[in-house]
Amino acid sequence: MTETPVAVRAAPVVAHPAAATAAPARRWPRQVLRLTGNVLTRIAAIGALALVWEIFPRLGLVDAVFLPPLSEVLVAWKDLLVSGELWSHTEASLARSAAGFGLAILVAVPLGLLIGWYTPVANLLNPLLEVFRNTAALAILPVFVLILGLGETSKVAIIFYGCTWPILLNTVSGVRTVDPLLIKSARSLGLGPVRLFQKVVLPAAVPTIFTGIRLAGAASILILIAAEMVGAKAGLGYLINYAQFNFAVPDMYAGIITISAIGLLVNQLLVVTERRFSTWRTHS
Repeated sequence: MTETPVAVRAAPVVAHPAAATAAPARRWPRQVLRLTGNVLTRIAAIGALALVWEIFPRLGLVDAVFLPPLSEVLVAWKDLLVSGELWSHTEASLARSAAGFGLAILVAVPLGLLIGWYTPVANLLNPLLEVFRNTAALAILPVFVLILGLGETSKVAIIFYGCTWPILLNTVSGVRTVDPLLIKSARSLGLGPVRLFQKVVLPAAVPTIFTGIRLAGAASILILIAAEMVGAKAGLGYLINYAQFNFAVPDMYAGIITISAIGLLVNQLLVVTERRFSTWRTHS
């Protein structure tokens, strides 16, 4: 008599703990190498520019009177820093730029969310937005000066005006371009309008909003420099204009380098802030 074969159940395969961490461990060196490569590439590009700036005037390829070697500019920058003049101008510029930029964020983001989410508000304000968005800030700088004078108010106001539009338009676009499937899925789960906006629309719009904020951050520096060239007694724009008028060319380039460094720093701070507020995204 033959015995009936008994079915043998395969034992579950238990992954070794080291196997679970093997993939992240392999990805980590790749991320480090890629990050290192990016940093080295940027350093090489900046180094090449610095080398060209130093060599070309000394070889006579460009007029050293109008473009002095980088080493002379750095010496002038150091002298301005040691004397405290550079810091006083930088402090005045940062105060004006931060005031106008901050006011633009406080006003444009809520207004953009309102326009993007509520159609009646958009229909009411769109004609006015179309008029003002196509009016360059520097084109109406004389109007601000005539109405508000040559003091700090006109400078902060023109920065506020110029920064408002990139933030406002990107906020509206961010709300309106949220994936409709996300909205339908959230509504099918019973989310009301307020919770839908809070949990779905606003997080999805954050990257586009920060794109507008970064554009406005760059615009705040550009508009500030132009505004400080009109009736200012301090600021990096005033420093550049004064140095150019007195033919202190190295001081002029020192001011320009300072502005570029500030713009780069502001942009990086905004990038870090964006990542902080959109941690749900996967960043490369």
